[in-house]
Amino acid sequence: MELNSKLAILADAAKYDASCASSGGTRRDSTQGRGLGSNEGMGICHSYAPDGRCISLLKILLTNYCRFDCLYCVNRASSDVPRARFTIDEVVQLTLDFYRRNCIEGLFLSSGIIRSPDYTMEQVVEVARRLREEHDFRGYIHLKTIPDAAPELLQRAGRHADRLSINIELPTESGLTALAPEKNAMSIKRSMARVRMQIDEARAQQQEAQAQAMTFLPRARPARARPEPFAAAGQSTQMIVGADGADDATILSTSATLYGAYRLKRVYYSAFSPIPDAASALPPQAPPLQREHRLYQADWLMRFYGFGAEEIAPPTGGGMLRLDVDPKLAWALAHPERFPVDINRAPRELLLRVPGLGVKAVDRLLLARRVRRLRADDLQRLHVPLRKVLPFTVADGHRPSRAPAATAATARAAVPRAAPPVQAALF
Repeated sequence: MELNSKLAILADAAKYDASCASSGGTRRDSTQGRGLGSNEGMGICHSYAPDGRCISLLKILLTNYCRFDCLYCVNRASSDVPRARFTIDEVVQLTLDFYRRNCIEGLFLSSGIIRSPDYTMEQVVEVARRLREEHDFRGYIHLKTIPDAAPELLQRAGRHADRLSINIELPTESGLTALAPEKNAMSIKRSMARVRMQIDEARAQQQEAQAQAMTFLPRARPARARPEPFAAAGQSTQMIVGADGADDATILSTSATLYGAYRLKRVYYSAFSPIPDAASALPPQAPPLQREHRLYQADWLMRFYGFGAEEIAPPTGGGMLRLDVDPKLAWALAHPERFPVDINRAPRELLLRVPGLGVKAVDRLLLARRVRRLRADDLQRLHVPLRKVLPFTVADGHRPSRAPAATAATARAAVPRAAPPVQAALF
């Protein structure tokens, strides 16, 4: 098969994997005159750097052949999709060629399971090793790891990759057993734990080396080997939304557990897409894309705003996020007793729960009110959406005059009516 035909098949096969961000990677910059490429910037694969640049990566599978027969996967063993497989040299050369053409700044590489998990993982790791050691490639590399692969292969992968990811696949073990019986939830979590231990160990060694370098010693000491980084951008995972019967409360609870137990950088949510000749156990239609969007918003609230998963989607309330308003506004409307909030006195954790106030806006408010008392005009200078913020806040010269029910109605009216969401094409 021609290389272009392989690329068309294996790039299309990789589009269902959403876990490909790069923030937090170790600085590798070729501007100092050596090496090839750079991983500087805020993201990879259709993410945006602080200066507005769109940063992308070559996102492919090594092969879409797979021994497993997961019902939700288009590349499952029983699927009749066209199959292809890259050689290691082909992936390395494609990455270098696309970089030299200024098309990409990194590589995201995953694969179907061929022969065995160890064999597949060896092939994936060898691609990263050749890029780093033989071609001195300094761009971003994200490797999708195989849960059942040997621990030494995971260690080698983390030595060359900026980020590793192991897909949890589904939010519940029962869902994984029903739709992907060849995969094991405990094996996946065990691999996540190993990656976390390696990351923690590497960071501890780096911190120790930095502390020793800053310690004053009167006599010269022998130079020590610099600790090798291990997946400096951390690890991530992905959950399929809507393939099983799990509600949003269950999904967010699983995400909270993963963040706490394995210190994941990100949990990605991917709305289930119906596939040809699907099994009867799968739903006939995809969930609304707005549900995926609300889960990302709720995930952001857990990571940066101090919300608990049980607050955002209470199991007693049906366990589903509202689609008509964002989760933060939905929480505020459900708790009128917590509002209005005095922006001149409220602590940071309460200000973060005000609809329309983001983390940066709250931090600026806290700095400004140390100098003087704040008015509603000061909120306008921060470029916050006043129609969302004012019904829930008190400031000098401003107090909501309406009853809580009217305030809630005002807040609902402030929500813009957006056009129906459209799934973006990655390639």
